[in-house]
Amino acid sequence: MQTLILHVGGMACAHCVKAVTGALTALPGVEAAAVDLAAGTATVEHDPVLAPPEKLKEAIEEQGYDVDSSSF
Repeated sequence: MQTLILHVGGMACAHCVKAVTGALTALPGVEAAAVDLAAGTATVEHDPVLAPPEKLKEAIEEQGYDVDSSSF
């Protein structure tokens, strides 16, 4: 497992946190996800083979949020 911190833009409320957390934890290979609204980050414990950073980014963007690709 690896830990990756993604910088997520566009989150403004608890619903945003729930949407991003749910999108990430639904992916195969993601063991845990913790989203920090104030910091604008998502810390993800994941298997980089099953859930590479690009898939994590895609899952978040499908919820309508932005991910800074320089995070990975």
